Amino acid sequence: MVTEAEIKRINELAKKSREVGLTDEEKSEQQKLRRKYIDAVKLSLKANLDSIRFVEDMGGNGLKH
Repeated sequence: MVTEAEIKRINELAKKSREVGLTDEEKSEQQKLRRKYIDAVKLSLKANLDSIRFVEDMGGNGLKH
C-alpha cells in the first residue's frame, strides 16, 4: 500500500524533475516510489479482476420486446 505521504513525495519529485532536475539520490528514490505505486495499482487491479464473476445467459437475453 502506498501512503498519502509517498504519493505527495512522488509528485514533489516529478515537479522538481521538470523544473530543475534531480540528483542521483532523488532519481533513485523516485524510481523506488514509482515501482511501489505501480505494484500497488497492479495488486488492486488483480484483486478487482479476480472478484468478477460471470453469469451465463441460458437462452433469452432478459429483454422484453
